Amino acid sequence: MRHLAFIAAFACFGSVASANPDAWRQEFPRTDFSRSSVAFDEIISGGPPRDGIPALTGPDFIDVAYEDRLDPREPVVSVELDGAVPRAYPIRYLTWHEIVNDRVADVPIAVTFCPLCNSALTFDRRVAGQVLTFGVTGKLRHSDMVMYDRETETWWQQALGQGIVGQHFGVDLVTLPTWMESWESFRSRNPDGLVMDEPDWRRAYGRNPYVGYDSARKPFLYSGEDPPHGIPALARVVRVGDRAWPLTRLAEAGQISEAGVTLSWAPGKASALDTRQIGAGRDVGQVRVRDSEGRDLAHDVMFAFAFHAFWPDGDWMLEDNSSAKN
Repeated sequence: MRHLAFIAAFACFGSVASANPDAWRQEFPRTDFSRSSVAFDEIISGGPPRDGIPALTGPDFIDVAYEDRLDPREPVVSVELDGAVPRAYPIRYLTWHEIVNDRVADVPIAVTFCPLCNSALTFDRRVAGQVLTFGVTGKLRHSDMVMYDRETETWWQQALGQGIVGQHFGVDLVTLPTWMESWESFRSRNPDGLVMDEPDWRRAYGRNPYVGYDSARKPFLYSGEDPPHGIPALARVVRVGDRAWPLTRLAEAGQISEAGVTLSWAPGKASALDTRQIGAGRDVGQVRVRDSEGRDLAHDVMFAFAFHAFWPDGDWMLEDNSSAKN
């Protein structure tokens, strides 16, 4: 189980274990380490070994009406694909498992959450005609989870949805338009929807193992640059493509329409990385992003340091109708 104390105990180990594909081969004998799009010295151990954080596959679901364990403000990842009953994936489970492999409307998907970057993205698991099943390597790059697929043992960067080491290096997964919102918001909109049932693992579901993390001064196991423009490293931003809107700006405005997209913010969702009980976290609000025709767009609400690390030339949307480069 990865939590802040656990990571702290392994911080020194992580720096020693970086950039060592010979050691990595013991865990990943089928990974082709000769094929990579990143520098190996950017990859470190996050503490747990391969599958030390156990990804889930084919979870059970229950009707929304029968779920009584979730607090109203608890965050869930909402998946609403055409032709399927809407599904909610509670962050209380993703915090401990980080990846859920599922199939919705005959689309194989991976719902992912990296607590250290606050990055929640959902991917189509099909690559080159093959359906992949994702797990957690236990490695980090720029403090973001490095995933792997069990079929080829390619390593994938979660925040990018991109293969970085192995057979599929340089390949981009298709990111699906899902979003994080409160449990109350999901069940009010989808009274006939489904919610992921509690997994059959011994975990403190509902507890936040990263207490106070999003109020910290610096990200954990991150040695890169701070964000520009005086933006705190652990401030939330809404990323759409290579643009980032500070959440503080969006929350103040309520709605912003620019660069061909409309972003909206509403109160009512707890931070998953604040208090010990997830549902009691401070209100950070919930975001939807749509195009000019009102269709939901893929986006991420992540920490500013992670946007800067993975999109160093990205645009910071700081004021109305203006942007600033990193």
